[in-house]
Amino acid sequence: MPVKTIVAASAGNAVEWFDWTIYATFAVFFSSQMFPGDETGALVSTFLIYALSFFFRPLGGIIIGRFADVAGRKNGMLLTITLMAFGSLLIAALPTFAMVGWFAPVLLFVARVAQAVSLGGEVSNAASYLAEIAPPSHRGRYSAFFYISTGSMVLVASLLGALLTSAMDDAALAAWGWRIPFVVGALLGLVGVWLRRDLRESEHFESNKAEAVATKNPLLATITQHPKSVLIIVSLTMVGTLAYYTNFSALTPYVINFYGAEKAQVFWALSAATAIFVALQYPVGVLSDRIGRRPPLLVMTVGYTVLTIPLSLLVKEPSFVNMFLVFAVLLSLYAGHSALNPAFMSELFPTRLRAIGIGSWYNLTVAAFGGTAGLLMTWLGGLGLGNLFFWYVSAAGLLATLVVLFVMPETKGKVLD
Repeated sequence: MPVKTIVAASAGNAVEWFDWTIYATFAVFFSSQMFPGDETGALVSTFLIYALSFFFRPLGGIIIGRFADVAGRKNGMLLTITLMAFGSLLIAALPTFAMVGWFAPVLLFVARVAQAVSLGGEVSNAASYLAEIAPPSHRGRYSAFFYISTGSMVLVASLLGALLTSAMDDAALAAWGWRIPFVVGALLGLVGVWLRRDLRESEHFESNKAEAVATKNPLLATITQHPKSVLIIVSLTMVGTLAYYTNFSALTPYVINFYGAEKAQVFWALSAATAIFVALQYPVGVLSDRIGRRPPLLVMTVGYTVLTIPLSLLVKEPSFVNMFLVFAVLLSLYAGHSALNPAFMSELFPTRLRAIGIGSWYNLTVAAFGGTAGLLMTWLGGLGLGNLFFWYVSAAGLLATLVVLFVMPETKGKVLD
């Protein structure tokens, strides 16, 4: 395996998700610095920006996805990592509401838009690139590095949260400590640019560039020519993105704010479960190369359908043990999706439409369901109806199960179109 190339492609994605994750996990600390009013209102407003910025992800998926289909995967990945680092640096240097009034949340929104456009293009580019450089019989294990890198950096973000909450009091974290992870994110962005500067373009792109350039109305072509592929991506991304954002973003501030969970304990529980999640990526990727993409996906979708509601009962008593069990079970199930996500999505579209096909429909779904997860969970929690959110996740799991069973073809070992 070309380890250096895989690490370079995956590392940029890891930096993107580190920056994206720290916003949600540290929102409980900096929300009162950006908005006036009570803590719950400020937190809801902060997650509203988080949710609104998601709707710029499809824009990044479409524009940068099309750019990558005609100008190259490497150029697209360099553009996305630069945008993400800029957004993180801007957040780290933001003035507070007390300093500049409503100009502070406006700047926060601008930074989040830059990061959203970046991440929208990053997922499709990195997924396409990893799939295109992999031999057909090894695409699952190449794909696994996508979330090995992502999970590793989310683990770093979680450990950083555990370290800061253990070493600093709430007043210091709210005053300036929350800026530290965003500075780290900006520096990691520079590392990502350096790693990607020497990437070679994929042969699939080079041999299909002329077809991609000649394709008219590429976004329309994805749904008119590949409607089943669009349905598969939307349904599986719906449950996958709810799994991701529930565990890595929404649940931490939810249990801290509404159930009085010990902050450091929640971060340590998430960190331990994330380590298990990362460790499962490569074995699941290898397994999908041997037995197919559909069996691991079914384990994930059925698991979320059946286990989400029972596990939500543990959230009401958020001890370290209970939160570890919730995170560990849900993230282990999610590995059945994440480890092969780039592989099966890339196998659904031809090369001339691959980046825009993944970038548009994946990001539209993430915007609708992932971007609203933290906001919806916080809002329902404030109404005393937090349980409804877990029923919502379970319903998404059921829909995805039906699609895998009755719509999705087996694509293991497929030669890319």
